[in-house]
Amino acid sequence: MYNWFECKVRYEKMLESGMQKMVTEPYLVDALSFTEAEARIIQEITPYMTGEFTISNIKRVKYAESFFDDEGDRYYKMRLYFISLDEKSGAEKKTAVNMLVQASTLKEAIEIIETEMEKSMVDYTIASAAETAIMDVYPYSAEVQNTKEQSA
Repeated sequence: MYNWFECKVRYEKMLESGMQKMVTEPYLVDALSFTEAEARIIQEITPYMTGEFTISNIKRVKYAESFFDDEGDRYYKMRLYFISLDEKSGAEKKTAVNMLVQASTLKEAIEIIETEMEKSMVDYTIASAAETAIMDVYPYSAEVQNTKEQSA
C-alpha cells in the first residue's frame, strides 16, 4: 500500500508566448515521512527542471487504491462509498474511500474503477469523480531503492 504525499513545486515556467511565469504545480510521491517525500521529489524532478525551484508545501493525502494506466495523461480522484450492512441494526453503512486513477478522460477513469471493482465482492457507489491538478506521480519502486543503495 502506498503512503502518498502531495508536494507542491514552485518554479519559473516558460510559457508558449516566450514569457516566464512563476507557477506552483503539485506532484505525488510515495514516501515514509515528510523528509523522505521532500528528498524523493527533489531527486525525481531535478532532471526536468532548469533554473531554481522550491518545494513550497508537502501534505499527506490518503488514497485507498491507485490504478495506473501508462496511456493516460491525467489523474482523477474518485470517491467511492463501500456499502455494508450493520448486523445489529440492519441499517446500511457507507464507508468513504478515495482512489487515484490515471486515465485520458473522465469516462475512461470511471471505466477503470468499474473494471477493478468487478474483481471484488464489495457493494459500492461512485460518489464523485474529478480531475486533479497533479502533474506526475512517483510511486516507490525497487529501482529507486537499488539506486539509493548503489550511490551510498
